[in-house]
Amino acid sequence: MTDVQAWMAYRAKEDEQFYERFGKPLEKEHTGEYVAITSDGRTIIGTDDVPVLKQAIDTFGSGNFALTRVGRSTFGQWLSLHQ
Repeated sequence: MTDVQAWMAYRAKEDEQFYERFGKPLEKEHTGEYVAITSDGRTIIGTDDVPVLKQAIDTFGSGNFALTRVGRSTFGQWLSLHQ
């Protein structure tokens, strides 16, 4: 396994844990919306992924959050975009 693969597997596991802790409580009111979640539980929620992504980068910094849809089983990735 390469370092990148190990990092991605580690991040995927963390994403699931963060979602269970910070994203799952949002399901009642925000299912289907997008959420950016930081490791300390800060969130940005919205109906369109692009504005949520842009706000998360501006607020949390590139590479410091996971992006996913509330109530969906597929998780996003920790994003690191070069600006």
